[in-house]
Amino acid sequence: MGKARRNPFRGVLDTISEMNRMQEQWMMGYDSSPSGGGVGEDQPRTHATAWVPATDIFADGNDLKIRCELSGVKREEIDISLTAGILIVSGERTSELDEEATSFLVRERFYGEFRRSINLPENVGNDNISARFENGMLEVTVKGGAIISEPRQIQIS
Repeated sequence: MGKARRNPFRGVLDTISEMNRMQEQWMMGYDSSPSGGGVGEDQPRTHATAWVPATDIFADGNDLKIRCELSGVKREEIDISLTAGILIVSGERTSELDEEATSFLVRERFYGEFRRSINLPENVGNDNISARFENGMLEVTVKGGAIISEPRQIQIS
């Protein structure tokens, strides 16, 4: 039995995801004060309403694959859009429990709205993107998205 490899970036990626979420809030003009009322969100994010789905992004031949772990999210609660080269996966996971009547002993699952923004290569259009959702896993395929184009030299005049 081989020795398990330890990921040296564990924890760093969670921090990066949280920083990306905070940047999205800032760019959208989100007010983090207790009164909330920010653009795009009805209420301030708390443990019960803030979560970022675990996401893997990898090359599969020439295609780019994006897998988001969305257990407990219904297919109709997921929205995928492409705007200015940014793929946005958003949605909401709702709890079946009465939040006010339930006294939690341990609470580790996150509920509420989520949003992931992923920059895609310049050459990607809507026709290059497909998605499927099965067993709580969303997989978005970007045809040709893993092809890295050579930088183009710009002549100075």
